[in-house]
Order: sequence, then C-alpha cells, then structure tokens
Amino acid sequence: MKFYTHQTPIDARSRGQALPPLAPGVSWARFGEETLLYTDEDATMATAAAAAAPSRGARLPQRQADVSREQLYVVVQSGRLFQQHHPRVPVIHDRGRFLLVKLSPKRARQLQGDNETCYGILPLTENQVVFDVSERGVAARAPVAFVQNLVNKVNRASFEASLTKLVSFQTRNSTSEEYGQSADFTRQQLKTLGFQTRQQQIAVNGATSRNIIADKTGKGSQGERQVVVVTAHLDSINLRGGPTAPAPGADDNGSGSAGILEIARVFQSHQSANDLRLILFGGEEQGLFGSKRYVASLTAAEKARIRAVVNMDMIANLNGTTPSVLLEGSEISQSIIDGLASSAATYTQLMIETSLNPFNSDHVSFINKGIPAVLTIEGADNTNNNVHSARDTLDKVSFDLALDILRMNVAFIASEIGDFS
Repeated sequence: MKFYTHQTPIDARSRGQALPPLAPGVSWARFGEETLLYTDEDATMATAAAAAAPSRGARLPQRQADVSREQLYVVVQSGRLFQQHHPRVPVIHDRGRFLLVKLSPKRARQLQGDNETCYGILPLTENQVVFDVSERGVAARAPVAFVQNLVNKVNRASFEASLTKLVSFQTRNSTSEEYGQSADFTRQQLKTLGFQTRQQQIAVNGATSRNIIADKTGKGSQGERQVVVVTAHLDSINLRGGPTAPAPGADDNGSGSAGILEIARVFQSHQSANDLRLILFGGEEQGLFGSKRYVASLTAAEKARIRAVVNMDMIANLNGTTPSVLLEGSEISQSIIDGLASSAATYTQLMIETSLNPFNSDHVSFINKGIPAVLTIEGADNTNNNVHSARDTLDKVSFDLALDILRMNVAFIASEIGDFS
C-alpha cells in the first residue's frame, strides 16, 4: 500500500482547503494538521500527489508499507505504553497519543480490551478524522465578567503546593496505605474549602479502595438544578516495579488531582445556580474501577441531572513547542467539546485538539452509560513516556500548561453552573 502525507495549515483547513482533489481509490485519515492519503494503486496515488499544489499545503515523501486496508488500526495510547508493550507491531504513522499500526484482525481482537487504561485499538475507517486541530482563537467570544474573575483566581502557588504534597507519597497505588493517606489528605482539603464530602468504597481486583466525592450545592430551585461533575483519578502506578515501587505520578495523575483541589479553591465562595460535584477516583490504573463503581451507583434520575462531566488526566506535560489541550469524547459529548473549545479560545492561549475516539480514562465509564463526558488532557503530538514509572516526577511538570488547562476548565464550569450572586 502507498502512503502520502499531506500537511495543510490549520487556517487553510478552516477555509475548506484541507485536501487536494482525490482520485478514485484514494482514502484518507486525518491526524491533526496532517492528512494521510493511502491507496492500493500506484497510478491513483501519483494523481493525488500531483494534485496537491504547494498553495494547498506541504507535500511530504511518499511511503510504502506491506499492509492491507483490513490491517490498518488506530491505537489511542497513554504515554508510549502500547509501543512499550508491543514494540514489534509496525507503526505506520506516529502522532504520540494516536498511532496508525499494522495488525492482523485476529491479533487486533486479541489486544482489544487487553489493557483499557494503557491503550485502545479500533479499526481505521475510510476517510476518518482520528483527531483534529482548531485554529487558535477561532472559537473565541467576548469574556464574561464573572467567568473572567474566576479564571483569574487560578493560582500556581496553591496548585503547586497540592501537587508537591501528592507526589510526596511513595506511591498512590489504589490498594496501598499511601493511597489511603492521599485520599484522607484530599478529602480534608475539600472539607476545609467548604465542600460536603463523602467516600465511596470500591473493589479493585479483590482488594478495597475508595473514591472521594465532594459537593457544593447551587442556589437554584430544588427541582430545576443540574450538576456539573469534574473528575480525576487519584491513584498512581509503577507497572514494572509492582505495587510497592515508587510511583510519584506527578503528571499521571497528580496533575489532575491537584487540579481538582485548585478548582475547589477557585469556586469555594462562588454562588452558582447549578450544583458542582468533584470526584477523585481510585482504581483507574487497574481498570477504571472507581468511575465504573460510581456510575453504576447512580439512579436514572441522578444520571439525568448531570449537565456535563469534565475529566482531567495528565494535564501537565508539554509535548511540543505549542501548549495544547486534547478534548476527547464521543458524539454525545460534542456540546461539551464545543464549550471547552470556546472557553480555551476565549480565556487561554491553548491550541485545541479534538477527538471522538475515547479511551484510557474515566470519561469512558460515563460515555459507556450514555452520560456526556470529555477528557481534558495535554496535547497529543508527542506523549509523556515517563508515565507508570518512577520517572513521572515533579521536575518534569509544566506548570504553565497545567494552569492554562485549568483556566479553560474553570471557564467552562463557571459557564455551566452559572452565577447566582
């Protein structure tokens, strides 16, 4: 099969100039600003290449791979975990979190669901947007005063203090004593900030762990209030070292957990119409146990009251020269993706990436039960290959990136819970 990469500037794509005219038999898959053209026929690829005029985007060399369409699979991975687990699988196109690989259908079926928190595998469909990138500022709106005031409260010193405390535990493995200590710490912090807290016991491969749930009730009418749910997983893991090995989990997912505490601090005095619920999950690294347990515990009425779920997982590793955020959900999450993208464009300098291929984190547990949820995660162009090891340490964190992702999330949350002052 022949492959040809067509690279088009973001602003050109927004004007409908994403692709040159394609000959019959040529298909495409979009990976951000790169569109991978592929065909079985030499002649049609030559036609496609010739049609890609320089004014429509840069042309990169043609490549060839011994692969059929049925062997093309998209991998969504955390860090480089799929490649670390399966180094012999041929990678045809590499964009960090997203890979295009060669797998036989039988082998793909064996690997699908093999490790849902490390990677996901799905067949490439014809003319598929794997992930996209938006032009910076294209969704910007005029700032809203009360939203801007809350965004301005996001503070490095308090976020850094929370993250420093979380990485000071030897490990936050879900069933360890240290996880219990970190859960106690976060619950106490949330109580101090005025949230009503409770814990939910969960089972993790025959052992026990817990979720920490914190609520702030809105001022709207009892029968009319909805709830915005913001989540992160508190646990960390060292895959090679085992449950007692050092697992500081600074990015994965101390950053998201410290983000929960920072959001609680920002909203502690805000009077809103709708409710705000913050959740720290256990058991994510072993199989999304905490979020699955939480979603399973919801009644139909409680599910219907959820306005939006925003999940934070790995928000503090700068994977390229441009600070970026990936908004990952599914079709039912589109309105949340749009709202977060608008918040990012209005209140931050983040480049916005989007994907409707959800894998690897707690937003999946909500989506699988029909609840709209979005993962907010550091941009996908490269990935943090220190996750799930002792190397995921505080010195590798980009506080500027984490704070901008928090500003986006704060702006979106504020817009959704409203102002009742």
